[in-house]
Amino acid sequence: HVQLVESGGGSVQTGGSLRLSCAGSGYSFATYCMAWFRQTPGKEREAIAFTTSGGGVTGYVDSVKGRFEISRDNRKSTLYLQMNNLQVDDTATYSCAARWRVVCGDEWTSTEDYDYYGQGTQVTVS
Repeated sequence: HVQLVESGGGSVQTGGSLRLSCAGSGYSFATYCMAWFRQTPGKEREAIAFTTSGGGVTGYVDSVKGRFEISRDNRKSTLYLQMNNLQVDDTATYSCAARWRVVCGDEWTSTEDYDYYGQGTQVTVS
């Protein structure tokens, strides 16, 4: 069965860095578009970054652009999110998601368009 398992979350001070990982299994990881989402209590899940199946194209929302970097290693079926210069507003549960699309960038921020989601990992910035 399909599994997306995130790791790497934790507590960090403002200005610090974390690297999240998302291990995929049970599906053809290398052929799927991948994205990172985050959610805080009482708010909608928010897409923050995506990458194409080969990793050659990425996109970000403005709030993380220049601070976060999404990447993937298809040999390891793993997605990454390098987060730098973390701010208090970045505190959230971060989860990865996968979907199969011809054009990964089309409506990539739509939470309803993803086939699989992970359970998430908590990031706390103080």
